[in-house]
Amino acid sequence: MHLKPKVIWIDAVGCNGCSHSFFNLSYLESILEQIELLYHPLIDSNEFKIQECDILVVEGALQDNFIKFGKNLIEIIEQLFIHAKKVIALGSCASFGGMFGEGLIFNKENYGKFYTCKNKIINIPGCPIHPEWLGYVFDMLINNKNIVLDEENRPKEIYSYVSHSGCVRNEYFDWKVDAEDFGTKEGCLFYNQGCQGPFTHSSCNKILWNEVSSKPRAGIPCFGCTERNFPKEELFKTDTMMGIPSKIPLGVTKRAYLTLAGIAKSLKNERLEKRLFKYEKIDNKN
Repeated sequence: MHLKPKVIWIDAVGCNGCSHSFFNLSYLESILEQIELLYHPLIDSNEFKIQECDILVVEGALQDNFIKFGKNLIEIIEQLFIHAKKVIALGSCASFGGMFGEGLIFNKENYGKFYTCKNKIINIPGCPIHPEWLGYVFDMLINNKNIVLDEENRPKEIYSYVSHSGCVRNEYFDWKVDAEDFGTKEGCLFYNQGCQGPFTHSSCNKILWNEVSSKPRAGIPCFGCTERNFPKEELFKTDTMMGIPSKIPLGVTKRAYLTLAGIAKSLKNERLEKRLFKYEKIDNKN
């Protein structure tokens, strides 16, 4: 008889955004039927207590003096950690510290309190996480399958390529045709809107949100929420020096980027520029 893995889901310092995102998973009921949920702060589950579990989910950041259930939060997590077989650091706050505190094994550029136990931890950064990402990890753990992790302890299946991959605006990026405003249907959001897609490991533009859209498809730049430096200062700005981005897209040398950018700017692409101009006129009328 296959025993259901026991899961404890504890909320640290955060907004519960990852929980709410996960509740939108199309096959949520199937996942919940395959686990024994011992505790979740937002679901009618058992009363919280320190006990053994197969999977511990920590959602939110750590803070030294934060009190929960009448005890120090970090001490509670330490006690749960000992009894858990696998630990999921859910969301950017739990993975890297995010906006509220420290991550379990990484704290921006430093190591977190649980770094020495990182072999037990799976990071799933995102603000919030895509529900499919946690669904994938749960499915792999439920079926005792190995999850290959990258150097940031993120599942490679999800984070092995950048958000820029699959973006419907890539042709505009290649030809350096820029959108001037948010919400536009055409144009690249990198140069003038601060899009972090070329530096951000995620599958947001491959696995669409609600199977429908993503930030760039809706005319909003990627915020880079799966990376350690999130949230960066001036979210909607791309730093440049003499008109050249100070940060070059991953996987491209600076010399190659400047060469290609120079060629694209000199050649122009009248078809794309006409499309952008047409949509900007429509948006301005509205």
